[in-house]
Amino acid sequence: MGLANLIRRSPVRASPPTPGQIGWAEYLHLWESFGFNGVNYMVPSGSIAQITALQALRNPILLRCIIMRAAVFSEVRFQFQNTSGRASKNLFGTPALQILEHPWPGASTGDLLGRMEVDVSMYGNSYWYQSKPNTLTWLDPTKMRIFTGDAQGPSGAAAGQFLMGYQSVDEKGRVLETFLPNEVIHYRPIPDPDHPFRGLSWLAALLADITTDQYVGDFMRGFLLNSATPNLVVTLPEEMDADAFAEFRNKVEAGHTGPQSAFKTLYVSGGADVKSIGSNWNDMQLYQTRSYGEARLCAAAGVPPSLVGIVEGLKGSSLNAGNYTATRRSFADITIRPLWRMACAAIEQLVPAPNSGSRLWYDDRDVAFLQADATDAADVRQKDASTILSLVNSGFDPDSVKQAVTTNDFTQLQAIPDLTSVQLQPLPDPDAPKPVAPPAPTLKLVAPDKATPAAAAPDNEDTKP
Repeated sequence: MGLANLIRRSPVRASPPTPGQIGWAEYLHLWESFGFNGVNYMVPSGSIAQITALQALRNPILLRCIIMRAAVFSEVRFQFQNTSGRASKNLFGTPALQILEHPWPGASTGDLLGRMEVDVSMYGNSYWYQSKPNTLTWLDPTKMRIFTGDAQGPSGAAAGQFLMGYQSVDEKGRVLETFLPNEVIHYRPIPDPDHPFRGLSWLAALLADITTDQYVGDFMRGFLLNSATPNLVVTLPEEMDADAFAEFRNKVEAGHTGPQSAFKTLYVSGGADVKSIGSNWNDMQLYQTRSYGEARLCAAAGVPPSLVGIVEGLKGSSLNAGNYTATRRSFADITIRPLWRMACAAIEQLVPAPNSGSRLWYDDRDVAFLQADATDAADVRQKDASTILSLVNSGFDPDSVKQAVTTNDFTQLQAIPDLTSVQLQPLPDPDAPKPVAPPAPTLKLVAPDKATPAAAAPDNEDTKP
């Protein structure tokens, strides 16, 4: 109980360390990392992460942001992608992807990705290992340790750290299992600045905002539970001494301080003058305060307020067709697509590409959230078709034209030999002698010989006498 009280104590009130002692920050750091036998261990945030996660579940705005991120993130399929040659960017599948299509009995790729996104939103890390040939097992992020080794520089001194592996522990910190780096899928989109191989939850920056939003909610509930009475200012008689004033103030603050104690009816005597300040929520600007706080929560989650449906996202022209399309596309391009790319890199530890010229990638063609861009995609295809037609008519090989347009690499264009476009043929020299046309043949009419029979028999046929 004493240790718990010590941890909850504000770091500002901690006395400065004396020579030979450690400070408050170093003391807390002892509970996150330690070294043994030349190996450094990093323990996740533990209770702080769990407290933050539990607070997020109680906040409807944060819960909606987490659901929104997971809903879009879990819609893709995994495929392999060629990264070199004329087949660059082509997607294909192999039986090795079966473990991602059905990661555990009764689950699909969407279940795996949804759980991964919830883990990183709540704790900053998501861990998985292959327990059976076609089964992935989830590892509790709050019970995983990361241990590293010192990387030596040219002179032999420690120049950095390299990842050695992971350990799962129980509630008492006892090691249950040890994993090598290539045996675990470790998905961590946001790097932790305090550790090179650990992720950081985007909720970590919102702990104060989450608490403030909850206080505002409690404040509003307290307003309603206590007959919606306004704040009060009490003026006491001048002849009251300091001790009596302090006693009266302590009694009032003890019963009327805090969101649950606000707005209670105040009973005074002895000539105290009570005045009210603020008679409604508009005077106290609770509406604006909470709206701005909700927008801050959405900004940290990377989800536009108009997609979450909060008040700040429903103002003005935010829901116009053009603005909403741009907002949705921004969310997909800036938040979701980088998450897909990093998830592919993490999963590729257990599902390697079949060859050096390919990689694990995502197929977003069936994502419903992106189908609204179908019109734009059709316009792009129409322009690509016009480009292909123009290049083919200019004398380029049709196969190379198709590859150049689809990969946006026009260095792959190849001209067809001995076939030059009319527009590229040289103009005739005006000073060159003009060729002389040959004389036209003349026709000479010959009168038939009268002695010749009119119908002479052919030479190769016999005639009768």
